[in-house]
Amino acid sequence: MLLHDPMCLFRFEEHDIFLPMIVLEELDGHKKGMTEVARNARQTSRSLDALAGQSDRDMQGGLPLNATGHKEAGGQLFFQTQLLAYTLPSSLPQGKADNQILGVVEALRQQHAPREVVLVSKDINMRVKSRALGLAAEDYQNDKALDDGDLLYSGAIALPQDFWTTHGNRVESWQQGANTYYRITGPLVPNLLINQFVYFEAPGEPSLYARVTEIRGDIAVFKTLKDFNHLKNSVWGVTTRNREQNFAMNLLMDPDIDFVTLTGTAGTGKTLMALAAGLTQVLDDRRYTEIIMTRATVSVGEDIGFLPGTEEEKMGPWMGALDDNLEVLGRTDTNAGEWGRAATQELIRSRIKIKSMNFMRGRTFLNKYVIIDEAQNLTPKQMKTLVTRAGPGTKIICMGNLAQIDTPYLTEGSSGLTFAVDKFKGWQHSGHITLARGERSRLADFASEVL
Repeated sequence: MLLHDPMCLFRFEEHDIFLPMIVLEELDGHKKGMTEVARNARQTSRSLDALAGQSDRDMQGGLPLNATGHKEAGGQLFFQTQLLAYTLPSSLPQGKADNQILGVVEALRQQHAPREVVLVSKDINMRVKSRALGLAAEDYQNDKALDDGDLLYSGAIALPQDFWTTHGNRVESWQQGANTYYRITGPLVPNLLINQFVYFEAPGEPSLYARVTEIRGDIAVFKTLKDFNHLKNSVWGVTTRNREQNFAMNLLMDPDIDFVTLTGTAGTGKTLMALAAGLTQVLDDRRYTEIIMTRATVSVGEDIGFLPGTEEEKMGPWMGALDDNLEVLGRTDTNAGEWGRAATQELIRSRIKIKSMNFMRGRTFLNKYVIIDEAQNLTPKQMKTLVTRAGPGTKIICMGNLAQIDTPYLTEGSSGLTFAVDKFKGWQHSGHITLARGERSRLADFASEVL
């Protein structure tokens, strides 16, 4: 748990924390190296040193956890300073660190009865062993943005069927440029967020597709969307094929939206739409100078070893999705001939830079269109590192499928993508949409459902 979140000591509110000495030994054994685990071990050690240094109390009597100014901390931190007597089943190897920790929990339970003693660990097997021995054990929940992935903000809401006729809602409309605006007053407003999409579909009634642009008290303003389903509004030759894709394209093409998150199953068009919108805004509109693409380099199966070449060449094998989508976007009129197609591909390639996440620290992107692919494999800390690279005029697109997390210690609830969606919802310069329908092929759609 300390290796997972260095600040976890300050997130137990009024509860006291007991650190067995073997935990400190394990912490010391993981502090060397440049991995995320090693960095977290060093940060935890610094936090423990700061706590011990700022308190004039004897460590044996407990250290106040609010000594460092953390508002949520209120309990005390106790260190194991003496050998505790305990008896564990002989079937458990006594020399193993996990079993020694279980022994400390058992000794504390006997020593402090009837006070509740709970083992908190990210190690699933350790929690199972603890419960098998009759000891209380819990997972560390504070790192989870959501308890259940189904509760994740979807970015769109269907208006009720009686929306236009109910007496509770008052609707006014006006035209401004190419858009129609609606001012809504009524019980629906408290459930809405800025940049959330709303839609109304009913047989025999005119459909409405709009985005919430303003909320003041019990008043909300809707703005109708541009229809990217129509060929005349195609983006780099790409038209959207369903409602959610149209919502996503409205976010991607809006210069006032700085941060876009897209989630959805395989084949819903996340990468294709992000690239099409990026190429249009870089090459046609000149809104951004170039596209920067990166992704978490987490393999699905066994690692194939080191990759040769420069940074961009090393990232090449990870960017198969980029090549596949560029093949679609690079199609030009057959009359252009071989030279025309090659020139188009060369032009597109010159405006796309592939970067590794490992070298992002300290960088600032000015007027760039940044695509972070496979963002479900990022930790919240890595997500923060990437998003804070944005300088003036930069737009960041985060895409991922929360059903395809390959990082061993992440779940749907603790993924950096979930974290970003949850924290950015309702901000006036960000938007999110969950893409629902696959458009890759009937085979891919069926496989997503049944496998």
